[in-house]
Amino acid sequence: MKYKKLKNQLLNFIVPAFVFGGLSGVLTAVTVLAYKLCAHFVISLSEEGYGYLSSHPYLVPVVLAVMLGISFFFSYVYKKIPNLRGGGIPTSIGILRGILSFGWLKNLLGIFFLSLTTFLTGVPLGNEGPAVQMGTAVGRGTVFSFAKKHRAWDRYSMTGGACAGFATATGAPISGILFAIEEAHQRISPMIVIVSAASVMFARLTTELLAPLLGLGINLFPEFDLPVLGAKEIWIPALVGVVVGLFAVLFLKYYRIVSAFFTVTLRKLPHGWKIFFVFAATLALGLCSFSFVSTGHELILELLEGKVALGMLFLLLLVRSTLTLSANANGITGGLFIPIMALGVLVSSILAKGLVPAVGEEQYAMILVLGITACISGMMKTPLTAILFAVEALGCSGNLLPVVVAASLAFVIPELFGADSINDVVLERRAEEYSEKTVPKVIDTFVTVQENAFAVGKQIRDIFWPANLFVLSLKHDEKRRAEVDEHGGKEIREGDILHVRYSTSDEKKTKAELIAIVGVQEYREKETDEI
Repeated sequence: MKYKKLKNQLLNFIVPAFVFGGLSGVLTAVTVLAYKLCAHFVISLSEEGYGYLSSHPYLVPVVLAVMLGISFFFSYVYKKIPNLRGGGIPTSIGILRGILSFGWLKNLLGIFFLSLTTFLTGVPLGNEGPAVQMGTAVGRGTVFSFAKKHRAWDRYSMTGGACAGFATATGAPISGILFAIEEAHQRISPMIVIVSAASVMFARLTTELLAPLLGLGINLFPEFDLPVLGAKEIWIPALVGVVVGLFAVLFLKYYRIVSAFFTVTLRKLPHGWKIFFVFAATLALGLCSFSFVSTGHELILELLEGKVALGMLFLLLLVRSTLTLSANANGITGGLFIPIMALGVLVSSILAKGLVPAVGEEQYAMILVLGITACISGMMKTPLTAILFAVEALGCSGNLLPVVVAASLAFVIPELFGADSINDVVLERRAEEYSEKTVPKVIDTFVTVQENAFAVGKQIRDIFWPANLFVLSLKHDEKRRAEVDEHGGKEIREGDILHVRYSTSDEKKTKAELIAIVGVQEYREKETDEI
């Protein structure tokens, strides 16, 4: 009996987790590295283009005409493929949770080319969100292309791909694994951890092999030489956490204002014209200074040197916040992670200008790094990811306590004000847009776990059930009595009868997902008013 259980664990859990996770990781790393190479070229070309336009202003009308064409092309594509809109991380989260559906190949190609076009125009959005979404697409493509009979592994493979995309884009592998737990699924289970770890591990190995050949850096930032803060200086990260936390609250409220301006005030204006408005504003501001536009990566490095005047910092904060939120509110393809870090650096730079006379110039970079950490924690509501990212990518291994203090306070303050994370706000809008076009129904039914089904040997909590599906009870075959599984801790066996209830607007898709988990069978779909 133990041998049979061990065999089932190996064949139905461990081996597929490493195979799907590893394959997704390798393919995602190759895809994202190619993307980073193209993005680096396009961003450099954009900066050169803005410099050329500054000295040849008579070409501006021509560029505006091209941008107008791009705007209406984007609008057309978004109508055909809605999941190409906006930040890649919120969309990926919606896909991983089963809220949104997508076609993996057209999504992969669309994100790749549309985001590069975004970078060319200089719109202040980043490449890490598209990398995560491309990893999600590669994860689905891995299962759909190589293992059509094992589609229950679809969302696990996509999760691994998303984590690998994040890790490859940022150079932070442990943060990539934690992304699945803290952000994507907001729960922990052995299956999530193993698949994510396998994907990230193989992606990292692939990156270390290929990145030097392509002339790419593995890490997002160079190593920072940061001073170690002592117990007497703990007030510094505390102050940074509070200030950035309050800024996160204002920023999230500002997002709703900006979003309402485009969706309510300008509701009668065609979407293409709204996108053009963002492109034109980007062009005008980029001609003033390239620091106002682009991803924000170079701005972060520039600010760490402390060469920007205080008045310019306030102007940069206002301009970049408005442009980034306007771009996201209109669904322009690109990520929010690096632009959010840039805002964190701007806020902490303003704070550092006032603190440096009291604490010394040597603390300047440390304050900015704490600001980045606090901003990730406060705006994205992911304190653990922020802490690990600070250790992995920002060189804060010797300042763990200050990092924890800054991240914790920046997380608590938005919580006190009831502010949602930027990803949740964006995902909420996307889900509302999707639900407006559908009419859901509630189905109550019983299914039987078939021999060698995906669910056998797994606990209810480990399985990615279809969205909005709840397992109300589990009846073991040999006991013939219902056992309500309140904590999701029951191990499912062959022949078990599951009482499930789910809300769906696509019965065919939901049924296919459920059958992939419990095995092929016919079951009676009984519609109910209960939820």
